[in-house]
Amino acid sequence: MLSLNKRQRMLVAAGATLAAALVLTGCTPGDTGTNTGAEPGGGSVEDNEAEGDTITIGFSGPAADHGWLGAINAGALAEAEKYPDIDLKVAEGTNDANLQISQVEGFINDGVDAIVLLPTDGAALTEVAIQAMEAGIPVINVDREFSSTFASRVTILGDNYGMGVSAGTYICEEVGDNPDAVVAEIAGIDSLPLTQDRSQGFADALEDCGLEVSNRVAADFTVQGGEAATSQLLSAAPQIDALWNHDDDQGIGVLAAIDAAGRDEFIMVGGAGSKNAMDLIKSGDSVLKATVIYPSTQAADGIRLARLVAQDKALSDLVEIEVPNRIVLNAPVVTAENVDKYLPTAFES
Repeated sequence: MLSLNKRQRMLVAAGATLAAALVLTGCTPGDTGTNTGAEPGGGSVEDNEAEGDTITIGFSGPAADHGWLGAINAGALAEAEKYPDIDLKVAEGTNDANLQISQVEGFINDGVDAIVLLPTDGAALTEVAIQAMEAGIPVINVDREFSSTFASRVTILGDNYGMGVSAGTYICEEVGDNPDAVVAEIAGIDSLPLTQDRSQGFADALEDCGLEVSNRVAADFTVQGGEAATSQLLSAAPQIDALWNHDDDQGIGVLAAIDAAGRDEFIMVGGAGSKNAMDLIKSGDSVLKATVIYPSTQAADGIRLARLVAQDKALSDLVEIEVPNRIVLNAPVVTAENVDKYLPTAFES
C-alpha cells in the first residue's frame, strides 16, 4: 500500500494548481491577509443562476468519434440549454486543426462574448486562441491545454497524472502484498502528453509499493485498437495479476480480447468512467473491478464558466471575486462499493 507521505506528495503534484486557485483570495497593499471575516465575493448560487444579459458563446471541439468525446459535446449543448441567457454557436466537430482554427477565427469575426474550446491539438490552436483573447474575447480552454498562458482566461482539465496515481494506488491495495505481482498496462496513444502523464502517474504509484509495469502495449482509444493491442499483450504475458487499461472506450475491445482468450486470472482497472464499465463493475461478473474517472463533464463546466466570466460573475463558494484561471478535476476510483454515486454522470461507450 502507498505510504501516506508519498501519496500526499503525488496528490500535491497533481492538484497543486487547483488548490492554489481555491485558497488564494488576493492581498492588496496594506492588507496583512489575516482577516478571517471575509464574506463570499462571488455572490450567491441564486444570483449566479438568475438570468442575466444574453451572451453569445462559441463552442468548438473535436469530432465525436468515440463515447467520451460524444458525451463532452452533448454535455456542452445540454448545459447551454439550461440558461435562457446563453446563445450558443456550435462549430462542427473536427479533428483537423486548420479547420478548427478557421472556426475560431469565425467566432472572433462574429464578436462572440466567450469561446469554449476543446482543441484537437492544444499547441496548434494556441495562436488563434491568443488572437481571441487579444480581441477581448475570453477563451475557456477545455481538456487539451494550450502552450501559452496567454491563450485562455480559464483552463479546465481532467487530471491525467492523477488517473495513473489512482489506478496504481488501487492496484497496490489489491495485489501489493505480492512482491512478484505481474502488472500490465494498455495505454492510449503514446505520442499524446495525456498518455505519457497517465503512464508516469501509474509508474510512480506502483513504485511506492515495490511493483512495476511488466508488460505494456499502446492502443489508440478505439475498440478495434484495444482488441488488437490486448491480444498482443495476452500472447506475450501468460500470467498477469493486475491490468490497467487507460480508456473505457477502447476497453470494449480489451474485454473482447480477454474473453476470447479465456483469461480471468487477473483484476482489471479501466479509465474515463463509461456506463458500460460501471455496469460491469456493479455486476461483479467481470475481471473489470474498477475504473478511474476522467470527467466527461469538462465542456459542460466550460460553458458554465464562460457564462460566469462573460457576465462578470464568480464561483459562489469562493471568497475570491474572480473565476479561477485553472481548475483541475479529480480522478476518483469507482468500485462496486461506490459505483451508484458515479453512474448518473457516466457516458455511453
